[in-house]
Amino acid sequence: MIETPETDKAFKKQIKTSLEKDFLRKTLNNFFTSYRQSRGNVFADLDLEGMREDVACMKDAGIPNLSELFDEFKKNAEAAGSIVHVARDAEEANCIIAQIAKENQVKSIVKSKSMTAEETFLNDHLEKDGYEVVETDLGEWIIQMRHEGPSHMVMPAIHLSRYQVGDLFSDVTAKKQDPENIEGLVKVARKELRPKFIGADMGISGCNFAIADSGVIGLVTNEGNARLTTTLPRVHVALMGFDKLVQDYSSAVKILKILPRNATGQALTSYVTWIKGTNECATAPEEKKIQHMVFIDNGRLELAKDPIFSQALRCIRCGACANVCPIYRMVGGHTFGHVYIGAIGLILTPFFHGKEKAREIVKCCLNCQSCKAVCPSKIDLPFLIKNVYAKIQDEDGGKPFKTRMTSMLLKNRRLFHTALKTASKMQGPATDGPYIRHLPTFLMGEHNFRRLPAIADRSLRDDWKYVKPKVKNPKIKVALFGGCAGDFIYPEHGKAFAKLCEAYNISVDYPMDQTCCGLPTMMMAQMDTAKEIALQNVKAFKSGDYDYIVTLCASCGSHIKENFPKLLTKKGAVPADVQAMADKLIDFSSFMNDVVKVKAEDFMNLGRKVTYHYPCHLIRGLGVEEAPMALLEKAGVDFKACDESQVCCGFSGSFSVDFPMISKTMLDHKLDNVSATGATTLVTDCPGCTLQLKGGIKARGMNVTVKHMAEVLLEEKK
Repeated sequence: MIETPETDKAFKKQIKTSLEKDFLRKTLNNFFTSYRQSRGNVFADLDLEGMREDVACMKDAGIPNLSELFDEFKKNAEAAGSIVHVARDAEEANCIIAQIAKENQVKSIVKSKSMTAEETFLNDHLEKDGYEVVETDLGEWIIQMRHEGPSHMVMPAIHLSRYQVGDLFSDVTAKKQDPENIEGLVKVARKELRPKFIGADMGISGCNFAIADSGVIGLVTNEGNARLTTTLPRVHVALMGFDKLVQDYSSAVKILKILPRNATGQALTSYVTWIKGTNECATAPEEKKIQHMVFIDNGRLELAKDPIFSQALRCIRCGACANVCPIYRMVGGHTFGHVYIGAIGLILTPFFHGKEKAREIVKCCLNCQSCKAVCPSKIDLPFLIKNVYAKIQDEDGGKPFKTRMTSMLLKNRRLFHTALKTASKMQGPATDGPYIRHLPTFLMGEHNFRRLPAIADRSLRDDWKYVKPKVKNPKIKVALFGGCAGDFIYPEHGKAFAKLCEAYNISVDYPMDQTCCGLPTMMMAQMDTAKEIALQNVKAFKSGDYDYIVTLCASCGSHIKENFPKLLTKKGAVPADVQAMADKLIDFSSFMNDVVKVKAEDFMNLGRKVTYHYPCHLIRGLGVEEAPMALLEKAGVDFKACDESQVCCGFSGSFSVDFPMISKTMLDHKLDNVSATGATTLVTDCPGCTLQLKGGIKARGMNVTVKHMAEVLLEEKK
């Protein structure tokens, strides 16, 4: 069985232990890097977004009709000789399979890889009933012998070194194995497993799709073990969730085209196997294979009815959400998951295994959007994770005190802004220039990996009447969404924007009723507060006749554009004023490059050495990639490309306070890459990233200046 920490203290202890595993970190780092490269290559000449849209639409069409699809599948499968079962939950599925084994006098069982069997803990059940059960996927066989769960949905033993495997195989064979001889280790597995295939009475598999109109199941594998498992034994049992049902072969092919590419960066796996009905089998009683198909519900049919969470059933189990997750990269699947790993695991765990298994791990999400951007069926994973977090808190009887207090403060604009202004006046003795000299006691120790900024003496809104662009007959009229950090910590960002707009004859308003965008409350799963704050901001910008609403904070921009419509939808429709705000919202770099269309001749071309960090919510939330690079080229800087410039810096608001050990590790990796460029200026488009990067650089004593893109353009402007 899998042990998942159920307390905050235990979870953080497990995180610390995982971070100290050098081999794990090295392995996952290497895979993280190579996966992005291979995935990019294999999709290079394909319409990836079109493929993702096809899968999402196909799955969405089937989810409301899973019962009907099952009935059709059952009729066609039974006509071909299969026996079809339905299990309400994991226990019933295990009992059905155990009963099939009993009825057929089974003694030994071989299994091919199946996450659904992991979900039900099938091996434990069968072994307790006295059956010999052998995993035949190489990775699954290895972790079975180590008595571990998988650390990845597709690559279950990715956390182990060849030396650990070599030691294990030495024990199994009672003969010393050479860990450097990978081919030799594979031969050991073949030699050990071949007699198991030949002697097995029953083979158990999962499936990747169950095709309703033909009763066919499909398996996508990279090893020949699945075909041996489903053909050699006289009894074959296929275990699958209702979510594997698709209407027809063309629907399955849509998944097949994208699954291996997204999972491992392969154009196609080694084996694609289609199975329909019973076939000849000399060892079976009537020389016909005995075939059973067990469909498990385990909450899926109820989940299919949920207006928010039903999209989780689009998942095709590619594991890519873990492949790109910065947290998985740091700590691995045994820490960041229960049975199902990564972002989809955070969502499915409470539904399949109970909230107590998800209570701690669901907090551990950066909202960096990497999982959403890579998901082949376009599941809005970060949004669902926050809704799961809210659901668990509600079922636990309410929000934590810290969360309630933060929520109360943020939804009251006047109280919030008054508190910030009061803090700016009282912080003097604790500050050292723009930084806080001494951290509060609860932030000492492992939180001391960066210097934290002081609140500005005067906020942007305090000085707006002095800095507002003075223009006549403006060619563009915009409003500026400041955001908390841009208003009260880094007002210089907004002032730089105002000066640029004045130079380009652009009128700018700063609606004083605007407040925090509400993203922090959504990160804390305070959905009601997030809605209330969203309404306040929509109202603040509603009256102005603006061509654009510009934000210098990518996080605010992404939240407004993506989440305001979701949060404020009424009766299935987005209110016109909400949609208007989302439609007019534009980030600073896109505004200057695509709307203002600044030119190279506008700048002095000083040639300063510059590198760039992409904020998560700019590159993935808003889908902006080219504009920042175009602006830096026009500004004439000496640009130095930074490795992994699109990977999260580890801030994510309160995440870095709740999980400082992960935040520090991510920041260290980021700053190592920045240092390697030799750049003296690090540019970004988000005050949150500025806080993290600037604070880390100050703590390290690096000779690098962190600037918002607006500041750089102003400094380079002729």
